[in-house]
Amino acid sequence: MNNRETEFKVELLKRYPILRPCETAISQAYEVIRDSYSAGGKLLIAGNGGSAADAEHMVGELMKGFILKRKVDADFSTALVDSHPELGPILSDNLQMALPAIALDGHMALTTAFMNDCDPQICFAQQLNGYGKTGDVFLGISTSGNSKSILYAATVARAKHMKVIGLTGNNRNKLSDFADVCICVPETETYKIQELHLPIYHCLCLMLEEHFFGERR
Repeated sequence: MNNRETEFKVELLKRYPILRPCETAISQAYEVIRDSYSAGGKLLIAGNGGSAADAEHMVGELMKGFILKRKVDADFSTALVDSHPELGPILSDNLQMALPAIALDGHMALTTAFMNDCDPQICFAQQLNGYGKTGDVFLGISTSGNSKSILYAATVARAKHMKVIGLTGNNRNKLSDFADVCICVPETETYKIQELHLPIYHCLCLMLEEHFFGERR
């Protein structure tokens, strides 16, 4: 972890001292996702309700520039220009480098079909079965840590030899038993837990962006 990456975590804990008990888990979660990306993996994220919105939010920060510009590299820029004289230069100027992440709540036709034909609680598990591979990471966001849809998905992830990260509250929860790393924020009320989840995943996104694209600053 370089100095800039460390600074993001230090700033997080300075702004939210209540999260100090989570410091080690945050670092471990970052390392799991970083190592997966370095090896060509991707991040699959799921949650229900407000946690589904958090999953989408996190994907938005990873799949495009967050605080850095992330322009495409020179070789790909040249390939774009060579591929089409009119459209290529526009793409070269505007595309951004991405860290591959998928929010599993966002596929309406698939999810409603599966909910109609099968057990709705297994929908995320079905998506992990289709998208997931060894070396990927599943991030399950659950304020209770006991959402069945997340636990089913975590079970599939483990069977596929994926890493599992949990983001939960401080309640006694089952997801921590499935997870390689579980960040359990020190709150028990749903809205208070969600208020602490956002700065944590923002910090993770900042650290990841710095690691992979910081030299482009």
